[in-house]
Amino acid sequence: MKDRVVVGVVGAGRACELHAFGYQRCNIPVRLKTIYARRKEQAKEAIKRFGFENATNDFEDLLRDKEIDVIDICTPPYLHKSEIIRALEAGKNVIVEKPLTGYFGSEEDEKPIGEKVSKKKMYHALLADLEELRDVVKRTGKKFMYAENFVYAPAIIKAGEIVRAKKSRILYMKGEESLKGSSSSVAGEWSKTGGGIFMRNGVHPLGAILYLKEQESLAMGKNVTVKSVVADMGYATRNLTEYEHRHIDARPVDVEDAGTAVITFTDGSKATIISTDNLLGGSKNYVELYCNDTAINCNLTMNNAMETYMVDSVGMENVYLSEMLPIVTGWNKPFVADEMLRGYCNEIVDFMDCVLNDKEPQGCFDLASQVMKVVYAAYYSDEEGRRIDLV
Repeated sequence: MKDRVVVGVVGAGRACELHAFGYQRCNIPVRLKTIYARRKEQAKEAIKRFGFENATNDFEDLLRDKEIDVIDICTPPYLHKSEIIRALEAGKNVIVEKPLTGYFGSEEDEKPIGEKVSKKKMYHALLADLEELRDVVKRTGKKFMYAENFVYAPAIIKAGEIVRAKKSRILYMKGEESLKGSSSSVAGEWSKTGGGIFMRNGVHPLGAILYLKEQESLAMGKNVTVKSVVADMGYATRNLTEYEHRHIDARPVDVEDAGTAVITFTDGSKATIISTDNLLGGSKNYVELYCNDTAINCNLTMNNAMETYMVDSVGMENVYLSEMLPIVTGWNKPFVADEMLRGYCNEIVDFMDCVLNDKEPQGCFDLASQVMKVVYAAYYSDEEGRRIDLV
């Protein structure tokens, strides 16, 4: 049996950084062998910061390397499908950062696709892509691991443990991830992101909600799935003047900057997912459960682990307090052990354990696929102005 896992990472941006926190703190021996990046300066920085042995700008180098057990895909979502298939068919286990995939346009599509291409077409194209990916995963027999960190957040794990132990019936759930926009220059373009804020950030609470409903199903010996989705998407920041827009980074071209979806499960229970690019003061991440015998609030950020008050920012230039927090003065709630509380460490530990000991991950293909179906059903619902049935 292998005594350590050899990893190659694709992409050297923010997702790589978050995964690297997990690798550095993993209690399972890991060898970070190769980082693939298109820009040499990013690759050099990854070697320096995270301890990769070498770098390449050729994806094939990772596929040909017989030592590499796992390819960790941390690239933008429009690259995911082809990279997943190539890695699996090369005999590699795969980790893929959220979201799994999406619709990014075809040659005949009128531009910009977020406004010109029907969401019905996108939805059915997505379903076909998901089936193709599922077939490749099944045919190759390699591990597919979906890096949805919310599923691995300690608060979500504990909520699942409580639901299983009490056999609680979850009647309603609410989840949100909101912030003041994205630092990415292409976040407003559907062809690069596959959607707007609901695709970029709504997938986090959505993934946790689907995971928790699965925990209830396991405890009750039932198979509860998503029955239908109804949603509303919008472009709130388009009505702002340039001056009014100065504090918000959302710059939508053909994507939404505010989205809400209501899920109905096959047992009649409900869930609401909220995600907006219109929130100042840091990022807001939570999941709430209303059950027949308990109520559970999972507050990932902002939380009360630490509070600070500063009259100035002297000496704080290189101190990280919070994602999307523009100033350190006044009262703040800094992120403490952020990589743990938001699940980045736990997900990597689970994935490495699965590869080393031939287990199945909590973040699996079924979860990744269901998340994408709900997201695109939500876009379809908004366009049609009606409920979309999944079963």
